[in-house]
Amino acid sequence: MITGRVIVCLDVKDGKTTKGIKFKGNVDIGDPIEMAEKYYKDGVDELVFYDITASPEKRGIMIDLVEKIAKKISVPFTVGGGIGSIDDIKKVFDAGANKVSINSLAVKNPSLIEEGASMFGKQAILLGMDALADAAMPSGYRVVINGGRTQTELDALEWAQRAEKLGAGEIVLNSIDCDGVKQGYEIKLTRLIATNVGIPVIASGGAGTLEHLSDAFINGKASAVLVASMVHYGDFSIKEIKEYLSKCGISANPGKK
Repeated sequence: MITGRVIVCLDVKDGKTTKGIKFKGNVDIGDPIEMAEKYYKDGVDELVFYDITASPEKRGIMIDLVEKIAKKISVPFTVGGGIGSIDDIKKVFDAGANKVSINSLAVKNPSLIEEGASMFGKQAILLGMDALADAAMPSGYRVVINGGRTQTELDALEWAQRAEKLGAGEIVLNSIDCDGVKQGYEIKLTRLIATNVGIPVIASGGAGTLEHLSDAFINGKASAVLVASMVHYGDFSIKEIKEYLSKCGISANPGKK
């Protein structure tokens, strides 16, 4: 039996949950507070909140929104976007989050991972990684930052392994090529990272069917799956997802009725 988690991602822009394709063409789809409470009541294992424009706009995260969501749920709650200092991390935890996801600003200041893990524990520090297929890189994947706007010279596998050594407790691995397309996760990328690090890897970007989820666990070797479009638009419920995974031999807490 494979043990796996189902995590819902709320990408937030200007205070509204938003969704796009390959990080472009985002449209507002709802209130993040109401949506978080709904998914919590439906039995989701964890929730992730990303303030998707905080880093490119070089501003802090929307702490008031984090606080309001945290009050509505009691499952592990990860927050990311614009987190660039220990003080930022502390503010997020004080607002009710359990974990932080550090992406662009970890690339610019890798010691932030090390300092955060030392102060708050490895389990609280996640590396958020956005990757793009690129044959010029040793692993075939390039790290991209600033919400998909800026390509770096970092190889995805090399960065994942370095982040683990620095103290990251998990990796949220998002494929820009697959994001929002609903054609499945980038299984080759997911398996590459998951089998070459010793920390959990969360598959992100591209889920559209129930089969995509089981594929990420079984073939991608992911420890968890991040979903957005497929639940935001009502294609599947958390209960349906967990019942399906159970039939595939993937253990997940049953969703609430």
